[in-house]
Amino acid sequence: MSESFKILSIDGGGIRGVFPAMLLANYESELKAKGVEKWQVFQNFDLICGTSTGGIMAIALALGIPAKEIYELYLNNAQTIFGKKKGFLKRFKYAAHTRDELEKLVKEKYKAYHNGEDGEDPRLKHCKTHVAIPIYDLMEGRPSVLKSKYHESFVRDYHIPAYQAALATSAAPTYFDPYSSSYIDLNGLEKPFQNKVDGGVFANNPTLNGIIEAKKAFNLELKDISVLSIGTGHQRFCDAGLDKKKKHRVKYGIKYWMLEDGKKRLIDVFMQGQTQQVQNLISILKNGIDRREPDNFGYIRIDTQLDESCLIEMDETDKDKLKKLAEKATIEFQNNATNIIKSFGSGSRWADTQKTV
Repeated sequence: MSESFKILSIDGGGIRGVFPAMLLANYESELKAKGVEKWQVFQNFDLICGTSTGGIMAIALALGIPAKEIYELYLNNAQTIFGKKKGFLKRFKYAAHTRDELEKLVKEKYKAYHNGEDGEDPRLKHCKTHVAIPIYDLMEGRPSVLKSKYHESFVRDYHIPAYQAALATSAAPTYFDPYSSSYIDLNGLEKPFQNKVDGGVFANNPTLNGIIEAKKAFNLELKDISVLSIGTGHQRFCDAGLDKKKKHRVKYGIKYWMLEDGKKRLIDVFMQGQTQQVQNLISILKNGIDRREPDNFGYIRIDTQLDESCLIEMDETDKDKLKKLAEKATIEFQNNATNIIKSFGSGSRWADTQKTV
């Protein structure tokens, strides 16, 4: 068993979650083909962090759901989840999509891998390895991270039904309404769980959250940590200040940022900027300001650029486009397979000692 504390981090990105799902499906398939007994993701990572679609996936993997099934869930249900997009005028007042179908799919898939009594839904306490799931709490007006009980102070979140945590972290503004519900905690007390928004508004790439959790909640040094960070594909957001006629652009209003060409540029630039800054900070942690320090911890970042041949929005429904993104994931895995398997294919501290809370 590897001595390092292993973290898996999965970015947000809507249906583009097919990229990390397929990459991890390749990872599990490779371990299984090698005859490795502990071939599932949860058996090889001590902490899984995920935001938005990455949060749905992080919880699923931690509950023991194979990545291949998560990939198939995304690929085969994109139309079901995002196919009834509201018209242009209605989207001025309402979120573009309802979450009924997404909730049904997530709830059923999670429950299928939980042997609870009386058909109960699994909670975060039932995760087979630890999870940290960013959300934004509109009730309190602050960021929050839902966590399994990996520290004695974490007494709140492990009561929460897993599917509710997943729906909270994926409640992307303009795509879905904020998530509101309630649940009965393990002591029989009903608790509200109101107005939660996608954690991508502050941590679309949750890698840094995971590193800080490892240092402070698990009392580890950087040298004891290894991280696999997976993106969902990115479209580089650039603007030279010219309009379609190559004239100097003077109109930077709501039309440009949220409506023109059907693009939500404001959301794109926020997500891209946050993700890039996390990578910049991790680079400083890993190799110093001038990048002359030897590696301070293990780190592999895998992502792909979505160029003109593979432009995919977060609510894409075209199955052929999603298959192209899945192919990109397979190629990226092949390019990085040796390092991934070497660093993250020999079991985890937590999965070997996990006890139900």
